Amino acid sequence: MSHVTGLDELDRRIIEATQEGLDFTAQPYMAVAEVLGVSAQMVMDRMKAMLDRGVIRRIGVIPNHYALGYRSNGMSVWQVPDAHLREVGRLVGALDSVSHCYHRPPHPPDWPYNLFAMVHGRSREAVEAQVAQIAELLGDWNLGHEVLYSRRILKKTGLRI
Repeated sequence: MSHVTGLDELDRRIIEATQEGLDFTAQPYMAVAEVLGVSAQMVMDRMKAMLDRGVIRRIGVIPNHYALGYRSNGMSVWQVPDAHLREVGRLVGALDSVSHCYHRPPHPPDWPYNLFAMVHGRSREAVEAQVAQIAELLGDWNLGHEVLYSRRILKKTGLRI
C-alpha cells in the first residue's frame, strides 16, 4: 500500500498518469493503459472505484475558453434572497451561457453578493447581454449584481501527487 490511505501502487500510478489530463483521443483510457501495462478496462474500473471512494472528485473536461473564441469572461455576482437561493441557483446554473454557478457567503455591507455565475462570451457586449438575461430571469429576486471580468488566464489544476 502507498502512504496515501486506500491507494495501492496501481491506483497511484493511474493518478500520476492522468492528473495532467487525459489524451484527446478516441480511446483516452487505452493510452493510459498502454503506458501502465494494464488493460483499458482495468484503468476505467480503478478510476470508477476511486471516484466512488472519493479519492477522485470528478472526471471532466476543462475547456480553454480563449482557444474556443470566448475572449470575455465575466463572473456575475448576485444578491438574491436567501430563502430563494437554492431555486435561483438551479435556474441560473441551468442556463447555457453559465459554465458554473455556486453560493458564497456575503460580507455586508461592502460585499452583499451570495450567488456567483460565470459567463463566457466572444465580447464584453455578449457577456453583458447574457447577464441582462439572467437579471430578467431573476426579476424581483435580483437585489443587485455586478460583473467582474477576468484580466488574465490562470492555469486551473487540481491537487497533484
